[in-house]
Amino acid sequence: MELRHLMYFVAVAEERHFGRAAQRLQMTQPPLSQQIRQLEEELGVTLLQRNARRVELTPAGEVFLDEARKVLAQAERAVELARRAGRGELGRLRVGFVGSATYDVLPAVLRMFRRQRPGVNVVLQELSTPQQEEALLDDRIDVGFVRPPMSSNLIEVTVVHRSPCVLALPANHPLANRPSIGLADLRGVPLVMLARSTWAGLYDTVLGLCRQHGFSPEIQQEAREFQTVIGLVAGGLGVAVVPASARNLHSRDVVYREIGGLPDMEMGVAWRRKDSSPVLAAFLSVAREAVRPRDEG
Repeated sequence: MELRHLMYFVAVAEERHFGRAAQRLQMTQPPLSQQIRQLEEELGVTLLQRNARRVELTPAGEVFLDEARKVLAQAERAVELARRAGRGELGRLRVGFVGSATYDVLPAVLRMFRRQRPGVNVVLQELSTPQQEEALLDDRIDVGFVRPPMSSNLIEVTVVHRSPCVLALPANHPLANRPSIGLADLRGVPLVMLARSTWAGLYDTVLGLCRQHGFSPEIQQEAREFQTVIGLVAGGLGVAVVPASARNLHSRDVVYREIGGLPDMEMGVAWRRKDSSPVLAAFLSVAREAVRPRDEG
C-alpha cells in the first residue's frame, strides 16, 4: 500500500462518487476504480459499497477513512518539516563563544537569528578560542565566536567584527587624567592581563609591542575572564588593555581611555570547512549581517 492509494480512497470517500473523485484527482475513472479494488484486496476488507448513483462507506471504510486522513496529514507535515529543515529553519545549532563576545557581538547575532529562525534550538557554551578549536574538530560545537587566528586548516574563520583596544584603569589612577596615553606610558605600570590560554593574540600583541618600546611589562596578575580582569582593575591591582567592547562591563571604580599604538582586535566566526548544514549557513549569514553596522573600524 502506498500513499497514493490512501489519497485515492479519501477522494472517493469524500466525494461519494468515482467520477467526481477522478476529476478531483485529475485522472480517469477506470484506473481509479482499479486502484481502489487493489487496495481492498490488499486489506482483505470491503471499504466501499458501490451502486449506480453514489458510493457509501462500509463500517470498515469509515474507520479506514479516519486513519487514512491522519496518515496523509502526517505525511504532509513530514514533507513540510523536511523542507523547512532544508532551508535551515529547523534543527539544533551548538554555538561556542568567548566571554567577550557577550558584550556586543553575540547578543546582536542571537536576537536576529532567533527572530529569523525561531524553530532552531540554539545551545550555547562558553569556551576559550583554543577550547573552541578542539570542540569544532571533535564535533562538540557547530560554530564558534573566536579570537583569530586558529591553527587547523580544517576550520574556516571569517572576521565579523573589529574593535580598537582601550586601557582600563582604576578611577583614581594617575594615567586617567592624561590627555593621551601611549604604550610607552605603561613602563613600570602594573598590568592585569587576560591569560594567554584565553586569548593568545591579545597577550602576545601587548607583550611584543611593549618590548618594541624598550621595556618588559610588569604583569601583576593574570585572569581567565574579562569580568575578573575588570574586577582586579577596580581593586587597584593595575591597569589592563582590553577591547573597546569591555566598556559594557560597567564599574564606577574603572575608567576607560584610548591608547595609541595597538591594532584593532578581531572577533571571528569559526566552523568546520566541510560542514554543509543549512542551519549553519543561515547562522553565518545572520552573523555577518547582524554585526556589520557595529564595526568600530
